[in-house]
This record gives sequence, structure tokens and C-alpha cells, in this order.
Amino acid sequence: MAFNKRVKIKSLLESDFVGQEVTLMGWVRTKRSNKNVSFIALNDGSTINNYQVVADPNIIDEETLKRITTGACIKINGQIVASQGSGQSSEISASSITILGDADPEKYPLQPKKHSLEFLREIAHLRMRTNTFGAVFRVRHALAYAVHKYFNDKGFFYIHTPIITASDAEGAGETFKVTTLDLKNPPLNEDGSINYKEDFFERETNLTVSGQLEGELAAMALAEIYTFGPTFRAENSNTTRHLAEFWMIEPEMAFYDAEDNQDLAEDFLQYVIGYALEHCKDDLAFLDKRAADEEQGKKADQRSEMGLLDRLRFVTKNKFERITYTEAIDILRNSNPNKKKKFQYLIEEWGADLQSEHERFLVEKHFKKPVILTDYPKEIKAFYMRQNDDGKTVAAMDILFPGIGEIVGGSQREERMDRLTQRMDEMHIPQEEMWWYLDTRRFGATPHAGFGLGFERLVQFVTGMGNIRDVIAFPRTPGNAEF
Repeated sequence: MAFNKRVKIKSLLESDFVGQEVTLMGWVRTKRSNKNVSFIALNDGSTINNYQVVADPNIIDEETLKRITTGACIKINGQIVASQGSGQSSEISASSITILGDADPEKYPLQPKKHSLEFLREIAHLRMRTNTFGAVFRVRHALAYAVHKYFNDKGFFYIHTPIITASDAEGAGETFKVTTLDLKNPPLNEDGSINYKEDFFERETNLTVSGQLEGELAAMALAEIYTFGPTFRAENSNTTRHLAEFWMIEPEMAFYDAEDNQDLAEDFLQYVIGYALEHCKDDLAFLDKRAADEEQGKKADQRSEMGLLDRLRFVTKNKFERITYTEAIDILRNSNPNKKKKFQYLIEEWGADLQSEHERFLVEKHFKKPVILTDYPKEIKAFYMRQNDDGKTVAAMDILFPGIGEIVGGSQREERMDRLTQRMDEMHIPQEEMWWYLDTRRFGATPHAGFGLGFERLVQFVTGMGNIRDVIAFPRTPGNAEF
């Protein structure tokens, strides 16, 4: 059948194949016919662009032509000829067509019309066949490749941190438990609690919420490492910004301070977004138009001032604004939305945890560029962040982007043993369970830093998709583990 001889549509559109005999395979998007000829729009996933197949009913039998319906998978042998119509420079004149897989037009749910994103989530196993989701997942691939390329070219080492862990790095307690115990009849201790000594790992374990702590261990030997893997959070949230299963990129670097950390994160974000702009031109042009059409349906005061492509280029070409949390609080407290009580969460005093509405105000209205916020109150940040000399703040940073708010969170890590253990005691984190983490401060401690980037948030920003469920192939959310 010579499957390995097929030519991809992307290659046909990028090179001159006119006059050559080729084999194409793909899925039918549309077919239109008249007495003399049938025109078939074919897509094989290699590009957002379809390729025109011209089928002469004197050459292709009627029974085969009848079976060529939207969604069907076909193989075409034929000659590439110069196109008579507009749109693309060449097309294929079919000498034979083989049906690889039928698609009953009465039952196939993806007909050539506009489908809502909500409907497409219900058929996530098919939605990648649409232009929108084909574009999203090609961009997602390019961004993932760019992440690895960036760190590899900088001399970082890729570390696979465990998915099953006994620690909760965030301390939030929203973890998925991992067990082989009989849930109907678990072994119990005398006090009625579950006896995890009889479980597979002989202790309580969960799916990881972060690879950071293990990443720090690797950085204490290899100096510059990164993780890129799935993380899990059992947060009962149905917002457009949260998933129960998502991917995190977490670099950890020895011999970095807070400023080095900010410099790396800014450079990294500009690189990967620039990579997508360079290598996903057709997909991003389509997504840019899609986002513009969506903006038209919004109220004037909710519309973005920039289109998707303009926003991406803007981020790659402008230095990020760097301000402290204290400066941000002053800006927010004196802002019109705060004074006029337009914020859902009013800013009244120093120490408040910033919400998405505050982050977006700083980025979209006040500075009109990405913002790096630094030096947060230690009370609202994790135990491992380095304490500043003022005794009130830590060397933390968040990077805020237009449209989605926080995209990166990081900090210089606390390398001083006495400060770290004191903070753990204050936050009731048992030192004996974290003996391995504390060993990195006992033996050869050094200033080090790192950050975490939620990969889906990045994909959301680059594709302009409004809901995080639309940038991961099979979203896991409360009540939804289909497919």
C-alpha cells in the first residue's frame, strides 16, 4: 500500500511538485460536485491548510465518489498540476482514490459548520480534526519543543522528577491519594486511622503537585536543571484557568539569586513565544483571526486593545516591568477600580493576596506590558522562599501576562538552614519528614533559585484560547475524566 511513500500536504505547499506523480492521504473536510468534476478539500494534519483534490467521474467510479463524505479517510494517487482556481498554486488530479475509512454523514458529528467550543469538549476525541484544535495542538507541540531546545542550548539538564510522591510541595493539601488498599475495607490502626504501613509504599502517597523540591536536589549536583512533566491538583475548581491534571516546567539553578531568576524567566518566555511566531505562522494567523472574531462579540470595555499576533510580538520585543509587591499595592489601592469599588476584592491594606483582577489591571491598564512582581509578604508564600532582610517579605517573583494574569511563579530559595527550619516550624511542616530536603542545606548549601511555569497557561496565551480546557487534548476537571 506504500504508506511510507505518501507526501504530506505541508510539503506540497512549500515545494514545487507540479508534474510529479504523488500519493496523498488524509481526511475529507468538504466535497462539492457538478456533472463534470468533484472538488475535495483534503487535510492530513500536517498543516492547517487543506489541499484540493480534483476527481473526474470518468476516471473515479461513482460508488467511490459517493463514499467520499466529510470525515472519511482517503488515499489519492495522481499528478500535481497547476491550480486553475485561486487559493493555492497547485492541486492534485486524481488517477485513483481508495477509501481507507468511511464516515457516515448521518452520524459524523463534525459537519462543515461552526461548532461551539462547549460542544467540541464533549467530543474531545474528534475535536482535533477541526481547524481550531488542529492549530492549537500544532502550536502546543512547537512550544514544547522550544522549551527543550531553549534549556538544552543553555546547558541545562532535563530531570524526570517523580509523579508519585510523599510530599506536598505547595502545602495546600489538595492532592490525589495513591493507594492499593481495599477502599471498602482498609486496614486500620487502633485509633481508627488507616494503617498505611500495609499499603504498597508503606506510607501515605499522592500524585505530585510540583517537581520543584526534587528539582532542587538535582540542581545541587548538576547546577542547572529543568523538569517538564504532569502535575496534579485536587482543587474543586471549575474556572477557565484551572485543570486537575496539567504540565509544569520547573527550572532550578544553583548559583542564581532573585535577579538572575527574573532575567532567565523573561528571556525564556520571550524565546519560546518568538519560536512559535517563527514556526507556526499559518496556525497563528488563523488563531489571530479567530480571536478577532471572538472579540467582536464582547462589550467594548472588555475587548483587548491588541490582536493576538500583536500581543505576542509585543511581549517578545518589550522589557518586562519590574516592581515590588509593596509598589503594586500602592498602585492598586489608589486605582480608580479600587476607589470606585469596581474590584470584586478591594485592596485595603498591605498583605492582601492579589487576585486575577488585580494582576490583569497592573498588566493591561496600568503598565500595558508584562509585569514581574517581586518581594511578596512571607505570610502568603511558601516555606522554601528566601527571607529578605526586612523580616516581612521573601525573594519571590510572579510574572503577569495580559489576558491570563500570573503565568510564572518563582523565588530565590532559602539556603540558610536556621532560617529554613524556623520557617518550617512556623508553618507546621515536620522537619523529620523533610530530612532529605534539609540535607541540601547541611551539605554544601549555596544560593539557588527557580520558577514554575504552567505549560497550559503559556499555550493559552499564545493561542488566544479563552478556556484552559481547550489547550490540553483531554482535560481533567471536577466530574470529568472522559476519554
